[in-house]
Amino acid sequence: MTDHPCQPQPLVTGPRNMALLAFHDARERPEDAAFDDAPMGYALVVLWHGAKVLMVYERERECWELPGGGIEPGESPRAAAVRELREETGQLLEPGELRFVGHTRTALGASGRVLYGGVFTARIERPRTFVPNNEVSAVHWRAEGEALPGGGMVQTVDEYIVELCRD
Repeated sequence: MTDHPCQPQPLVTGPRNMALLAFHDARERPEDAAFDDAPMGYALVVLWHGAKVLMVYERERECWELPGGGIEPGESPRAAAVRELREETGQLLEPGELRFVGHTRTALGASGRVLYGGVFTARIERPRTFVPNNEVSAVHWRAEGEALPGGGMVQTVDEYIVELCRD
């Protein structure tokens, strides 16, 4: 991405040319908000077990990140968050167990395509056992500041989002 004099600097940048351009707190815009400048394209889940947050190792991007992914046609961001969490990690939550935190505005990859995402958080007392799948090869319940197993890149955009969700 190149700087443009009329565009503010990203809040944070990360691997794979990702940039968090803005964060709109839930108090600023409702969960079902629509945006004129870009589509609502994904949902993320910041899932806590005690003081640890769940991170997934995404096979294709070779990066540790938050569970989440694309919103399917006709699907709400909340429903996408529940589905993606289940598909990627095996963790089962009901939609009402998620708390809406806000919207991200993100530039993705070398194309700089801009999408909005819904960010949700929840707590879980008894995590289910993870089984590797086609998309995610590992999960880790990460304590603040802890290195992730096996090294690998960490999506710093997602780390920034985790900090926004800390109690």
